[in-house]
Amino acid sequence: MSVDKNYCMSSYLAFRYIDRDGVDFFPGMKHRNIDLVPEEKRVQVSTAEEIGEVVARQLEPFKGAKRGVMLSGGMDSAIVASYARGAEAYTFRFLGGEFQREELARAERFASECGMNLHYVDIAWATVEKHVDMAMEAKCAPVHSIEPQIIQAALQAKADGIEVMLIGDGADYVFGGMDKLLSQDWTFDAFVKRYCSIDPAEVLVEPMDMTYAFEPYRLKGDMIDFVGFMEGLCTRESYSSYDNAFRAAGLPYLDPYERMALAEPLDLARIRRGESKYLIRELFSKRYPDIPVPNKNPMPRPVDAYFADWKGPVRPEFLPNLEMTKFSGNQKWQLWCLERFLNNHDKERQ
Repeated sequence: MSVDKNYCMSSYLAFRYIDRDGVDFFPGMKHRNIDLVPEEKRVQVSTAEEIGEVVARQLEPFKGAKRGVMLSGGMDSAIVASYARGAEAYTFRFLGGEFQREELARAERFASECGMNLHYVDIAWATVEKHVDMAMEAKCAPVHSIEPQIIQAALQAKADGIEVMLIGDGADYVFGGMDKLLSQDWTFDAFVKRYCSIDPAEVLVEPMDMTYAFEPYRLKGDMIDFVGFMEGLCTRESYSSYDNAFRAAGLPYLDPYERMALAEPLDLARIRRGESKYLIRELFSKRYPDIPVPNKNPMPRPVDAYFADWKGPVRPEFLPNLEMTKFSGNQKWQLWCLERFLNNHDKERQ
């Protein structure tokens, strides 16, 4: 293990997590990332029917347990729900239900179709503040903006007696849901710029270059194997966020998509014609023949509203007087969360 605060800050800002295992912010802290299911242990699938069979098979051992489903208005969790009829559904609700109301309406219909009792998980800024430190203590690092709200859902489910939560995060990474990143063939430099959440050089006094993480995927002609990159770092970052939140809350969970792999390469032409997750779309239509396939949306979180009036970080690690209007709500979250993490641990650990 080594301590390199500057590396960890840059990695978190660029990738939303600490990429290098064994490198940490402070002595005595060891950040934790999920170990991906090895390729040889994933079930190869090539059709919508095979995906459904694998989902059903993975849920079979939990039939005797009191199950929860983290149900959004999207097709990934809706498919999982369709194989867990009668389970309890948990759906995030923000700003009293006024945020992304259409998502709530779809989740309500999915729950009804699957014979589920739907529980709203109401999230406000106070909820986020309540759980963000728990998430960061579990990870020994600043966290993704979804983690505090997942903790709230998990704690609420535990109080209801739920023994395992079923989720559908992995479909995006296995079946071609990251359509904007898959929308074109990228040059190396363009993809690095597009992928990194925040360029550390734009906000830190002592930034570190993060392009090392992309170099193994560099191709001839200054191109990049962006699909290979996304199957590695991109996937691990997302899976680690869910894993950390559920572990912090002490609730077992299952994502059946994490244990699958496409038997054939992604059909990028099909995705670029507007059919992201084409096999998942097909399976959704089979499971819900009377419901139109919903548009892909990320897990809702009103970060723009949370940080509308935030003036920016003030710690000496950050460049002074950052122009906050150029940052999105998600980027402001990262800056805020990193500063909070440093405030919590810097004096204590050094």
